[in-house]
Amino acid sequence: MAAAILDKAVTKKFMDLPQPDDQVQVMYIWIDGSGEYTRCKTRTLDFVPKKAEDCPIWNFDGSSTQQAEGSNSDVYLYPVAMFNDPFRLGNNKLIICETYKYNKLPTDSNHRKTCKAVMEKAKASVPWFGIEQEYTLLDVDGHPYGWPKGGFPGPQGPYYCGVGTDRVYGRDIVEAHYKACLYAGVKEFQVGPCEGIDMGDHLWMARFLLNRVAEEYGVVVTFDPKPMPGDWNGAGAHCNYSTLAMREKGGLDAIEEAIKKLSNQHARHIQAYDPKQGKDNERRLTGKHETSSIHDFSAGVANRGASIRIPRQVGEDGHGYLEDRRPSSNCDPYQVTEVIVRTTVLDDWES
Repeated sequence: MAAAILDKAVTKKFMDLPQPDDQVQVMYIWIDGSGEYTRCKTRTLDFVPKKAEDCPIWNFDGSSTQQAEGSNSDVYLYPVAMFNDPFRLGNNKLIICETYKYNKLPTDSNHRKTCKAVMEKAKASVPWFGIEQEYTLLDVDGHPYGWPKGGFPGPQGPYYCGVGTDRVYGRDIVEAHYKACLYAGVKEFQVGPCEGIDMGDHLWMARFLLNRVAEEYGVVVTFDPKPMPGDWNGAGAHCNYSTLAMREKGGLDAIEEAIKKLSNQHARHIQAYDPKQGKDNERRLTGKHETSSIHDFSAGVANRGASIRIPRQVGEDGHGYLEDRRPSSNCDPYQVTEVIVRTTVLDDWES
């Protein structure tokens, strides 16, 4: 691919040019109509924004992103969360944007608006989240990065948290991405704890950064929850979750009450936990490879084959958090966190 063979030394010559003090590059980033991928474009401001809302509302061609018809294609970008730019450095910024149609209603892929409203209603419960984003690296031909061409590697056990040339492929990408997240202000890639709406903002930015870093190496990132069919683990986005009541002494009672509420809304959560309303997760949640069955709700202490896992330490301490292992790797974190709070805090499915 051309992007992988461009001479980075030539690029660096231009990137090292001094930037005028009164000029700032701001990259606007949004979720496209697929609900899975991000898009971006940059504008120059003549001031350094202090927060996302300082940046002007902008627009883009929604007919090219599955978000509008060609005859009425302008879609609005509303800046909502700002991060430092680890690629351009200096005062340059990255901003997450919400997308709105011509009539100022949110686009179908804008789940942030309702999530933020729910988090505001549940503010007193102080919901914390940490999402464990899993992903797969691919060669440009779609084959898993590091896998032998035309064949399969050995059984997957040795690769988990592995060390060594015969067990690890693409560590440079992982390390570069980690540093990029830290520089940007993302709470690293096992993102959290984030309170309320920050979880979705930080995870979407982390995904954007991962794809941008992988560009530098000519490697493809996929968030498909089961990129290789067969006897291989899939990819999830396990959601660690707690409220103030769960974190305080005796919080295990609040955790168990939340699990009971989650059990009553299993089907609703499955629909919210991947962009295709359970169809993607159906390939992953089989009851094998450390997953629960998509059809049944289960919970247990230290059980990675359950829908909800209570960590061993939490069981011993009597307070802490729960882990919802059902969200797929390509989930929308705004939908995941919203549905969890609606179920466990608000008991509210009408607003």
